[in-house]
Amino acid sequence: MSKPTEESIRCSFCGREKKEVNVLIAGITGHICDSCITQAHSIVKEEGGAKSKDEIEKTLKLLTPKEIVQNLSLHVIGQDEAKKVLSVAVYNHYKRLLQKNKTKDNIEIEKSNIIMVGETGTGKTLLAKSIADLLNVPFCIADATVLTEAGYVGEDVESILSRLLQAADYDVQSAQRGIVFIDEIDKVARKSDNPSITRDVSGEGVQQAM
Repeated sequence: MSKPTEESIRCSFCGREKKEVNVLIAGITGHICDSCITQAHSIVKEEGGAKSKDEIEKTLKLLTPKEIVQNLSLHVIGQDEAKKVLSVAVYNHYKRLLQKNKTKDNIEIEKSNIIMVGETGTGKTLLAKSIADLLNVPFCIADATVLTEAGYVGEDVESILSRLLQAADYDVQSAQRGIVFIDEIDKVARKSDNPSITRDVSGEGVQQAM
């Protein structure tokens, strides 16, 4: 059998000759060019992402508000009213997220924020952490007192996302369903309504970044 000439070698997928592409990789029974490799990689990435999304939905343990309260009571004593409010808010948020994926509507759902007020040691952090464990979603804690605008000494808001992503084992789809607990959030309040020469790098700028 005669050996194929360079002119006759072409991509087995798109049919382009070797001289028309940058790279042509030979296989056992054919060849593939760099353009087809790039396109194939994009397809695999999209399909893999969709599969990952479905898998994340299966791992999300969406309990009813009553079940969430019962489970929280195993870890936190008292705070019955806080448990009820948190369980309903969390349930509604994740139910909306799951419903959005099922209907395939191009509706952007805003993140849900909950402000928890109480003295030190009343169980605020433990409640949030317990809910994340119950629902099997990533969880991270950030200290608002060390947050500053990007470019200044301290941690910027983007560092919170990095922590959440790390808690999700760098799975972006999973991180998008995570819970972020920001401690001492009242510390980022604007210090004064009066203009000042000194820039408030840990107040209003941090609020806007959030």
